[in-house]
Amino acid sequence: MTCKPIIFFLVLPFAFALYPPIADGDQTANDYQHAQLSFERLLKDPQKQKSRYYWIACIKRFRSVYSGRPNGPRADDSLCMTARLYARLYELSCSPQDRQQALDYYNRLLKRFPKSPFRLNAKMAIAELSGVDRRDIKKKKSVARHVSVSKGTSRSRARPLIKRPSSRKIRSKLQSGSLAEIKDIRFWSSPSYTRVVIDVESEVPYSHRLLKRDPTIEKPMRLYVDLDHARIEPGLKPVVPIADYLLSGARTAQYSLDKVRVVLDIKSIDHYKIFSLRNPFRIVVDISGVPRKTASIKPFKHKVEKSGCKVPKGALAKQLALGVKRIVIDPGHGGRDPGALGYLRGMQEKNVTLEISRRLARKIRERLGCEAILTRNRDVFLSLEERTAMANTKNADLFVSIHANAHKRRACHGIETYFLNLATDEDAILVAARENATSAKNISDLESILSDLMNNAKIDESSRLAGCVQEAMVRKLRPKYGGINNKGVKQAPFYVLLGAEMPSILVEVAFITNPKECRRLNSASYQEDIADAIVVGIKSYIEEINPTAFIPRKATNDTFSPAMNINSGVAQACNSQMFRAFAPCS
Repeated sequence: MTCKPIIFFLVLPFAFALYPPIADGDQTANDYQHAQLSFERLLKDPQKQKSRYYWIACIKRFRSVYSGRPNGPRADDSLCMTARLYARLYELSCSPQDRQQALDYYNRLLKRFPKSPFRLNAKMAIAELSGVDRRDIKKKKSVARHVSVSKGTSRSRARPLIKRPSSRKIRSKLQSGSLAEIKDIRFWSSPSYTRVVIDVESEVPYSHRLLKRDPTIEKPMRLYVDLDHARIEPGLKPVVPIADYLLSGARTAQYSLDKVRVVLDIKSIDHYKIFSLRNPFRIVVDISGVPRKTASIKPFKHKVEKSGCKVPKGALAKQLALGVKRIVIDPGHGGRDPGALGYLRGMQEKNVTLEISRRLARKIRERLGCEAILTRNRDVFLSLEERTAMANTKNADLFVSIHANAHKRRACHGIETYFLNLATDEDAILVAARENATSAKNISDLESILSDLMNNAKIDESSRLAGCVQEAMVRKLRPKYGGINNKGVKQAPFYVLLGAEMPSILVEVAFITNPKECRRLNSASYQEDIADAIVVGIKSYIEEINPTAFIPRKATNDTFSPAMNINSGVAQACNSQMFRAFAPCS
């Protein structure tokens, strides 16, 4: 009797070997079916299609089917669906990253499964994503059947069979209205930073690549940006000399019938970022050089037991005991962009922000001993990317953008402070959309590239600076003005803060559409008080990152530069941006 259980356990492994579990194949089919159902539900829900989240969730389902069984019966289906979803997402987002993902997965399908029934669809999709007419593929196949080069035929005799497009065709293609014009190449530079902006007539797909230095052909390191469905405006200079520490210049050429290539010749580079902005469409390239060696600063070791905006242990600024010497203040709007219109007739946000910013600059110089630089000191238009570029090229330690809030409901009131990050709620998305003069959908697309643009240490410091300023404004204004509504510190993707290489915030000092707050904004006393409160907040932040900053020292001969207007000589190539509408009321 005791032998039977032993024989049973000896036979059991062979039974499993002969009859493996059927759950694996069934599970794959089940997972694929769930992914397919998820895709069908997405297609039936127009509201969900507006959110990138649901597209990515659906893509992950198909991708997991493929990664679970790369050689399984549903592997090529899953690759094809993953590519198809990225292609559909690209149609909605116009993001070059989505286009590249679609191409990568289609190419992977062709490489891994050359006999797949989806191969023709993949080739057609690749041609479409690459800007090639589908009919060209069929023409190439028919030519391949009828044209062959015999062994006795020389290469020179075979060449005429491949015809290059005539100059007449090129001219007619370039003169067609279907191609977007490259309008201008603008730049701002400093020894360690250069921002280049490519202004385009309308939104186009683009890609970029960094090429290493090639000594064999005497070519320097280059970064090129290819713009599809584009042509060069007749008046555009083919070469824009930059001649700073990082770049020699920018070259523009019609690379093909419907593609423009912009090449940046690089002298020195540490890293770069590239992103696009809308309304109007432009591509922004930020080049950062290798940081110059500076004297080492011993980290501050004492604990800060101060209330308010405390610096957590390990914060970058506290570890380095960094000082703040130069602050760039950005008066929102200006020139042809009036910003929000106030409750009182004739009140415009651009004038209010300029007045407050001037007072703020004066108080920063007098009370903090820091250099204060205004992005504008008169009623002039500046593009959003231009403002951050000024802060970077001036090597600012802080960037503060001043704005007045607005809402279609006049009862909305209060003060709030923003820093750059992914929006946490629908209201923040709407605020950013209105301040960026774009749509909520574009904000969703913008968030997909924010992870490549933002430095976590700068986000932490910006959040801390926003907290100090917000707390100071509420504390200083409440005793004097009734009904101060603390709307708190919030985060959202603002164009004006993108690419800032220092802690940066956007302050909404009051609602210009609220009757009571509009009258306050129109009074010199409130402008003085709000500027004073912001200075107190900045001072509190500086004390947190460097507790010895304001300890009295022996008098020195050091002097600080006056506020500067740095608008002169800057190209005003962007179209009008009515950069403000109405913020959600909470």
